[in-house]
Amino acid sequence: MKYVMALYDSVIPEKLHFFFALSRTHHGVLDMMAPVFAALLYLGRFPDPAVVVVGIITVFAGYTAVYALNDIAGYRDDKKNILPAAKAGTDLDSILIRHPLAQGVISLKSAALWTGFWSIAALLGAFYLNPVCILIFLSGALLEIVYCFLLKISYLRVIVNGFVKSAGPVAAVFAVDGTPDALFLCLLFAFFFLWEAGGQNIPNDYTDMDEDRLVNAKTFPLVFGRRISCSVIMGLLSVSFFIMIVLFVISPVHFRWLYLLFGAGSLLLLILPAWKLMKTGANPAAMNLFNKASYYPFFLLCVVLIALFL
Repeated sequence: MKYVMALYDSVIPEKLHFFFALSRTHHGVLDMMAPVFAALLYLGRFPDPAVVVVGIITVFAGYTAVYALNDIAGYRDDKKNILPAAKAGTDLDSILIRHPLAQGVISLKSAALWTGFWSIAALLGAFYLNPVCILIFLSGALLEIVYCFLLKISYLRVIVNGFVKSAGPVAAVFAVDGTPDALFLCLLFAFFFLWEAGGQNIPNDYTDMDEDRLVNAKTFPLVFGRRISCSVIMGLLSVSFFIMIVLFVISPVHFRWLYLLFGAGSLLLLILPAWKLMKTGANPAAMNLFNKASYYPFFLLCVVLIALFL
């Protein structure tokens, strides 16, 4: 990662760093692996080249826009609890600079223009792939705004965010099949919903409990405490793992011995970090789980790609 960031710093202009930080592109790229994985797992082959190219552009644009929208919608709360001196952190969401809009390194107008540009690009790409994807994108963007405004209202925001993170993979299936299999789609949604809640949202809020308490937030860990949060995390990730096994079985992709690789990777990236968090209850363990779980869609994509090329 150190060498990747050094190359990144030498190639990308400094001002653009702040906009990528606004969209959390370094983390967003990992999330973008989810719709690519979903499309390949469903089809069992590569789609037409035009769909691949437009799909990649649309996925990048959509995730870039929605992540930026998160910071715009949460601008006021972020400004209250951001640590001004903190330029970067050890979690994936703050490798560059955390909440650049709240820290004042970019203006609200610039952030809105950035978000608007990528939103239009995402809508055009979605229209080409399947107009249903437009509805999914707009729904995801709206739910992202709702998620931000629920910070001080209800811990149920974790459910809203589960819908947002599941939107990309679901849209990817519609992009390659206008009438997808309902069972596969439901299982795919359930997996990403549970993975997001157990591996991303709750662990991330777990590490931010002290900061969130300052603004009277109603996150899941603050409402239910550390012990219950740890147990819920383990339960959600365990169920998501078994759902993915079912998806692998019903997929047209032939995995053969790759089930062993899938099992080992799932153990290292999800189950063991969650178990360590249950044992210690420490913030670094929650951050470790968040970081490792963030690589899970990329890992799943690698498994599918290996199976397709074998």
